[in-house]
Amino acid sequence: MLRKVATSPHLMRALTAIGKSKEGMSDAELDDATNDNSEWTSLWVIRQLTALGFIEFKVDFFGNPARYQLTDAGRSALAAITGQPPPKPPMAAPPRPQSPPTPPSPQPVAQKAA
Repeated sequence: MLRKVATSPHLMRALTAIGKSKEGMSDAELDDATNDNSEWTSLWVIRQLTALGFIEFKVDFFGNPARYQLTDAGRSALAAITGQPPPKPPMAAPPRPQSPPTPPSPQPVAQKAA
């Protein structure tokens, strides 16, 4: 199976492009990276790599485009085909520690002169 992926220029371009991107690639970015100018070919490539389990589709719920990212199987397949060490998975940003709001400090009350 890896031999078939390695001999397909479309699959290899897409797999290496997704592997090089840190955050994954959107549909438009993947289409530009493969440089085939064919939405049908891009759709075929995405279906093939998804069916093989080499990429996955991550949806962003806050309005950013959804992205394709390499799976562990995709990283090991890319390493086996290219002979390069597998790309590191994207690091998730550590959650910010939530500190409780500090109450305002009490102000001294000015005394009235009589």
